[in-house]
Amino acid sequence: MAAATESKTVHSAAVTYVSMISLLTLCPPFVILLWYTMVHADGSVIKSWDYLRQNGLQGFIDIWPRPTAVAWKLIACFGAFEAALQLLLPGKRVEGPISPTGHRPVYKANGVAAYAVTLITYLSLWWFGIFNPTIVYDHLGEIYSALIFGSFIFCIFLYIKGHLAPSSTDSGSCGNIIIDFYWGMELYPRIGKNFDIKVFTNCRFGMMSWAVLAVTYCIKQYEANAKVEDSMLVNTILMLIYVTKFFLWEAGYWSTMDIAHDRAGFYICWGCLVWVPSVYTSPGMYLVNHPVHLGTQLALFILAAGILCIYINYDCDRQRQEFRRTNGRCLVWGKAPSKVIRLVSLK
Repeated sequence: MAAATESKTVHSAAVTYVSMISLLTLCPPFVILLWYTMVHADGSVIKSWDYLRQNGLQGFIDIWPRPTAVAWKLIACFGAFEAALQLLLPGKRVEGPISPTGHRPVYKANGVAAYAVTLITYLSLWWFGIFNPTIVYDHLGEIYSALIFGSFIFCIFLYIKGHLAPSSTDSGSCGNIIIDFYWGMELYPRIGKNFDIKVFTNCRFGMMSWAVLAVTYCIKQYEANAKVEDSMLVNTILMLIYVTKFFLWEAGYWSTMDIAHDRAGFYICWGCLVWVPSVYTSPGMYLVNHPVHLGTQLALFILAAGILCIYINYDCDRQRQEFRRTNGRCLVWGKAPSKVIRLVSLK
């Protein structure tokens, strides 16, 4: 940055370290506690709190599912399938923004095709009796547990790779192991020339698992109750619309902060591999065993409100992308947009 830019920090280094360590240590158990609350405590925080108050740390250890062979197999099959689609499906060549070191990443935009193939394959396996998605729900706690540990090991791999074999010049260490592990070492890590790690973790595993789990919860409720309640239908439809919007706009996502600024570390990669499929899908997780009848009028109202919110989210992203593409020389709602220049010191 320019020398005239004043270096300011929002808070002290101690607060930074405490915040990072807190997220590193508290997010994994929160995922398990959320799963337990939604599946085994009727969605009641009070029930979960009473259980922990009565049984203490040992009680929490007892409810933490151990990763099983079934869980690892499900994760491995899903991950391998999505990786294969990312590499093999055809797609348009898309260039990302130029990085501070002058590097411009190149992507293959085949997210919509991968999304369609994934959902069609998953539903076909269920429809023809080859694979029952209820197995995923029945082993959900074990899957989350395996993801927690497996993704943590994956982040260690990214940390080591960033030190020993960075994929581009957009890599470096700040000299602090905690910050390097949390924020990441590489901006654009890849395996080989074509397999982009952040596209896989953020888009093809994280966002794709969101859609797959939404469908899974719907199927589980259907097989358990011989019908799908309107609340589950609204929840599933809105989630699928949001994820569909994401993949239609995936090339634009590659120019956002997640990809163009946030490095590949615990914050972004563990978050997409674990936080997205667990926390973001939790409404459906709860509704599986707690069907709520909304009635046609209320269901349609919630559906319409949800679609409107998704459209607003999309239009905000569209306006931002258009502003960046034209360097501000565009119209937003018929008027020239204003911009705020923020100077940030990297010191």
